[in-house]
Amino acid sequence: MEISFKLQSFEGPLDLLLHLIEKNKVSIYDIPIAMITDQYLEYVRGMDGQDLDVMSEFLVMASTLLDIKSRMLLPAEKNEEGEEIDPREELVQRLLDYKLYKYMSGTLRECEEDGGKVMYRDPDVPREVLSYRPKVDPEELLGDVTLGQLHAIFSDIMKRTADRMDPIRSSFGTIEREEVNTGAIMHEVEEHILKKKKCTFRSLLTRKKGKMYVVVTFLTILELMKMGRVDARQEDMFGEIYITARDESEWEAADLDSEWLEES
Repeated sequence: MEISFKLQSFEGPLDLLLHLIEKNKVSIYDIPIAMITDQYLEYVRGMDGQDLDVMSEFLVMASTLLDIKSRMLLPAEKNEEGEEIDPREELVQRLLDYKLYKYMSGTLRECEEDGGKVMYRDPDVPREVLSYRPKVDPEELLGDVTLGQLHAIFSDIMKRTADRMDPIRSSFGTIEREEVNTGAIMHEVEEHILKKKKCTFRSLLTRKKGKMYVVVTFLTILELMKMGRVDARQEDMFGEIYITARDESEWEAADLDSEWLEES
């Protein structure tokens, strides 16, 4: 059976096969592979001047059709269950999937076109209407609820809240940040040592309250020792630590709060 059709562009080889099947009015589940292959090759021969990438897709399908056509002439292959394998089965499944996707894309395209024809008016509801809230009637809201029932509900909610509260962490206070002028403390400690010439480490730490003051004082003493401005001495184990100011001629030419202050 010969069929004539006008040469036209197709989206791909599967699109061309669907066109041939519809033109010949044959079932997609029982494709006359010999006839469809001949018509397909006739179309491919007329594709002179087409893009090489496009031609390669059609040529791959042509080789697939020729392979199926040759397998149809051979004795039927059988699977493990002893059933005959139809060489057209994979091609039929590809055509069914393509036909489904093509139908879905056409439906979406129609929805897009219909959506483009729809016009929406801007909302023009008065602000008074938008902001309107109906008044609440307490009697209607409460209904048959009595004061005793409300008290019971409130007590139950408070009990649940108390049960969820951690008895230990709930007693913790608020941790507040201690604001300390590090540079001022350093200079104050340095001047105190140089003025006293000799003092105990304990007396320096207890001059003011606050953990930050203790930390900064300790670091200041270490830095002064590093710069050669003070010496630390402890006569007995676990005894008092004495801080002694050295002679200014032995000091290093460095400011206490310069580089070390920036690092701290």
